Amino acid sequence: MTSSTKWDRLIPAAIILFSVIPVLGGALRLGELGGGAETTPDNARFFASPVPVVVHAITVSVYCLLGAFQFAPGFRRRRPAWHRAAGRILVLCGLLGALSGLWMTVFYPKPADVGVLLTGIRLVFGTAWVVSVVLGFAAIRRRDVTGHRAWMIRGFAIGLGAGTQAVTLTLWLVAVGTPDRLAKAVLMLAAWLVNLAVAEWIIRRQVQPSRATVQVGATLRETR
Repeated sequence: MTSSTKWDRLIPAAIILFSVIPVLGGALRLGELGGGAETTPDNARFFASPVPVVVHAITVSVYCLLGAFQFAPGFRRRRPAWHRAAGRILVLCGLLGALSGLWMTVFYPKPADVGVLLTGIRLVFGTAWVVSVVLGFAAIRRRDVTGHRAWMIRGFAIGLGAGTQAVTLTLWLVAVGTPDRLAKAVLMLAAWLVNLAVAEWIIRRQVQPSRATVQVGATLRETR
């Protein structure tokens, strides 16, 4: 197996594995709404206004699963037309996922374990998700491939936050117990920060070889 083929399999598989919990959560929510489940204090807000949560569940699921294959380097090189077509779908899903999440954060009644701090954190990262997708799209429109990749990676890291949050919240639940408002807010913030830290590491690893190539080219030209 070549290195490119290996990464083509490992990277999407890892992203999809990380997306399983939020995707399943969205599917269960859709089944609950479509199946006429009993209304409880935990789900009453979704039954009262189902459109935002339906839009969010569908678009985020597509964003995570389809987006996983955008990070397969060999697949992306072999199928540039597919990459561009999928990218347009991902821009739409990213914007709808972020905007529907922001709508729910602002207008849905707050559960007992969601306070002002977590609400503010969600608003910041939801807005950052929108900004990242818009800047990534604008960058590729002006043929800035490096900027496009960087902003799309950042946006994807934010969109995939629910997967990391499932890990941090589960570890806390097992080790400590049910988190209170402050602990939940800190754990969810930590998950987003971890994702963004990984994203920045990936971005810098991609940029450094390009800079090195430019420097080598300049040196060769000077010696001619």
